[in-house]
This record gives sequence, C-alpha cells and structure tokens, in this order.
Amino acid sequence: MTTPITIAMEGMLLNWIKSVGDSVKTGDIIAEVEADKATIEVAAESDGVLLEQSVKVGDNIANGQTIGLIGANGEAPAAAAPAAPAQAVAEARAAGAAVIAAVSAAPEVNGNLPDGVKASPIARKMAEERGIDLRQVTGTGPGGRIVKEDVEAFNPAKAAPVAPVAAPAAAPSAGFQPVPGRKLPEGADVEYIDLTTMRKRIVAVTVESKQQVPHFYVTTDIDVEALLSLRKQINEGLPDDSKVSVNDLIVKAAALTLRQFPNLNSHYYGDRIVRHKRIHIGIAVAIPTGLLNVVARDADKVSLGTLAKTNKEMIARAREGKVKPEDIGGATFTVSNLGPYDVEHFLAIINPPEAAIMAVATALKVPVVKADGTLGVGNRMKCTISVDHRVSDGAEGAQFMQAFKGMIENPMRLLL
Repeated sequence: MTTPITIAMEGMLLNWIKSVGDSVKTGDIIAEVEADKATIEVAAESDGVLLEQSVKVGDNIANGQTIGLIGANGEAPAAAAPAAPAQAVAEARAAGAAVIAAVSAAPEVNGNLPDGVKASPIARKMAEERGIDLRQVTGTGPGGRIVKEDVEAFNPAKAAPVAPVAAPAAAPSAGFQPVPGRKLPEGADVEYIDLTTMRKRIVAVTVESKQQVPHFYVTTDIDVEALLSLRKQINEGLPDDSKVSVNDLIVKAAALTLRQFPNLNSHYYGDRIVRHKRIHIGIAVAIPTGLLNVVARDADKVSLGTLAKTNKEMIARAREGKVKPEDIGGATFTVSNLGPYDVEHFLAIINPPEAAIMAVATALKVPVVKADGTLGVGNRMKCTISVDHRVSDGAEGAQFMQAFKGMIENPMRLLL
C-alpha cells in the first residue's frame, strides 16, 4: 500500500533529499520546503521506498498537497483522484500519511489570480472581505506569494492605484522603490541589496505591529546573583549538550509567571481575545538572514532539563536553517534575549496576534546599595515587557514583572 507524503502548509520545494527508488525509514528527511521564514524538513512517517516525486524543486506547494509517495520496493504508485481540501488531509492522516505542520487554512488548487498575482486562500478571503485589490499588495511568501500577514499589513493610503489591464504585457523589471519624495542614491559609493523573503516578512510583521498594536512598556531591574549561582550548581559535571542556559531559566520563569496572568497568554483577534490554556514560549533566535522564533511548548510543565535540551536542539536547527515543523508556530508569548550582546536595555516589538513580548538585557555588574545601607557590587539584569494595550493595562503588566522578578530572585521555585 502506498503512503502519500502530504504537506499541510504553503511553501516552495527547496530540495529533494531522497531520490525515487531510495529506501527510507520513519524519521528520515526526504525533502526540504521553504515556508515563510524558515526551511522545513519533511520527514518520512513510514518505512519503504520513495516511489514518486510529484513536484519539482522550485515548485510552489499548496496546503494539503501531496508531493510524493512511499511504498514497498517494486510497488507501482496508484493513481489518485484529487480530494476535497479538508477531506484530503483527513484521508491522508487515516492512511498513515506524512502530514507536516498542520494549519487551519484550506489548501488552494490554484494560487494564481488574474494578472499573475499569487495569493494564499486566507489572503484571498481576507482581501475580498476588506475590499482590497490584491494587485496592490506586495507578497512576502515563497515565490512572492501574498500571505495573510501581507493583507493585514496592507495600507491602502500608501498603495499605488492599479491601472486597468488592456492587454497582456511583459512584467516590468523589478527595481527599488525609494521612499516617496526621496531620491535613491546612485553611484560607485553605494550598492543595492534585494530584500530576502525573510526580511520582507519581518518588515511586514513589524510594520503591522507598530502601526496597529498600541504598545505599552514596563521595565524592572532584577538581581540575578541567585539565578547565576543555581545555574552553576545545576551544570556542574554535566556534558555541554545537557547544560542549562540563563535563557532556559528565563523561559521557565516566564512560563510559570504566565500561570498567574493568563490574560497575557492571549492572542488578540479584533473583536475578541483568545486566551490560551497551554503556555508555549516563543524564543527569538538571531540567524544570518534575520530573526526566527522557535517555540518551547508547555514550557511551564516540562522539566528544566528537558526544556534546556529541546531549546538547544531547536536553536541549533534554526541557525543551520533546518527547523522542523514543530519547532515554529503557535507561540502564545515571546521572550527576546539580547543578553549575549552586552545590551543594557531595549524594547521588543510584539508579534501579532500575541498580547505581549519580554525583552531581556545583559546581566551586568553594577554598584548596588545593600540591605544594610552599604555600597557593594551586584549582578543586575533589566527586563521589559511590551504589552498590547487592547488586551491588558499597565497595572497588570507591572504585576507580571513583579511576579517574574520574584521567580528569578528565588530561582529554586523553577525546579518545583
């Protein structure tokens, strides 16, 4: 019996790791797909032989599309009739298909709109509901496809009008679009750098966030002497791949604090707030092409050792450009830690639809006034929470930071 390899995401096929006729085992990486900001490794979920590759490198992949088949050696691939979007994914799961990174969006049969515009089904639906001409929207998805975030970030006031199309014509050459009224510098002293897909995605998300989300900020100064001492004790005698980082302790502390403040573990969706019952902490990872968030799932429940090991593996995959589908997406709150970069203080931009993000600066040795009134030297770290004012208010943000500070300054509570 053949097993379809079904991709439950939109993207572009980057590479086939396995060739037709190659033997595969469950867990073997058989292909790589570019989805939004990351490269996703597609793993086999059954043993057998790769019988068929139904898409080529560079092809766009619709959510729910089958890209290949796995079966027994010598087995001929069976012809398959197209199924309805939701039904196709359900049938694939029932048949033991390799369904990767399931999302709620329905697959599209043809993402090409009139005049050569490409857009995801969600983007098309949102544009229709909002009366947006997709020809005015810049796509930041794979292959220039318009995704949901592009429609959400679209500003009609800044868009150029779309002229009626009288007849098919050659597409204009891609070029730089300077800020209106500002001339693009030219000459031998400058060079032009095209934005990568990831950078375009970052632009879209951050512009949307700063324009649409009313941020407020609360900063607290935290004594980390006890935290650093506990980390040293934990790591004594452990191999490098098992050591706990300061960031692991911060993620754990944030997750445990969110138990007390479920309102900040929410997503904002216009006319309603979705409060999440599970706590998944996004961890911002700097990579050569930009920024990628990996997700520590159920960070309040897993042991510190398991959390540290999983975080280390995900961060390594992110920096290698080989993240797994389960590494990304679904964060309910984010931690952005610039501690390794000698940063005294900074403010982070919220990742919509999340309600908050916490910025963590470097732990620095500074002069402090001790309890007995004498001067001394202490380790202090500034942390700042950015909160969506549509979801919460200053008092709750301050209470969260007060509770978080208590966790860090009494770190034995992180081991309970």
